[in-house]
Amino acid sequence: MILVLAGTSDARELALRIMAAGYDLLTTVVTENAAKSMAEAGLPVQVGRLNAEDICRLITAKGVQAVVDASHPYAEEASKNAMAGAREAGVPYIRYERESVASPGHDNITVVKDYVEAAEVAAQKRGVIMLTTGSKTLKIFTDRLLGLPDTTLVARMLPRVDNMQKCEELGIEQKNIVAMQGPFSKELNKALYNHYGVTLMITKESGRAGAFDEKVEAALEMGIETIVIARPQIEYGTAYTDFDGVIGQLRELAVPAVG
Repeated sequence: MILVLAGTSDARELALRIMAAGYDLLTTVVTENAAKSMAEAGLPVQVGRLNAEDICRLITAKGVQAVVDASHPYAEEASKNAMAGAREAGVPYIRYERESVASPGHDNITVVKDYVEAAEVAAQKRGVIMLTTGSKTLKIFTDRLLGLPDTTLVARMLPRVDNMQKCEELGIEQKNIVAMQGPFSKELNKALYNHYGVTLMITKESGRAGAFDEKVEAALEMGIETIVIARPQIEYGTAYTDFDGVIGQLRELAVPAVG
């Protein structure tokens, strides 16, 4: 059996490819919405956050022979737990990460190393700031940006009840919440930027599957400054940016297929 850390659309496609190659597998996701997407695709799924010990126990209980980590490029903790759990259980770890898209060299783009630096740079620039980095790190930005003179923070995130509750708790006004599920086209990004009068956009380098290009190109064409948070620097060991590489590695490891 292969354990696949999933949750994104490309992780789901990879899991389907692994299953089509004849491998028995189990996907793990964090949210019920992601679980529904996996189940609808016919993929076995387990829901819930897993630390390294949880992953090690799951590997032992299910007879897992390899871990494929296809979690989001910014899910740093999930990847570290997967590596530690696989190492403790003595099974191979394979990382799949969607290909990075280099931020276009442009005077209006500032690349920063993490969320804190992004918030600090934004606090210097001020204006109407659209945050497209999700809810998990929202507090970093509200702590530094809410209440600043000449500054409005617009938060764009998934339309989930817990996200709306977090916005309310952190003081983001309802009128400044964009609750929509992407990916978004360049045209829709432009419409949202225009509607709110955005002067600064903050994003992660999430790759083409995360519609990074559309967000940034729309901003640049409209003359909107952009802060790009670079991906975490993690030593994954065995890593691929294509599905064939992952499946080829499973075969090289002589992990038996069931079909």
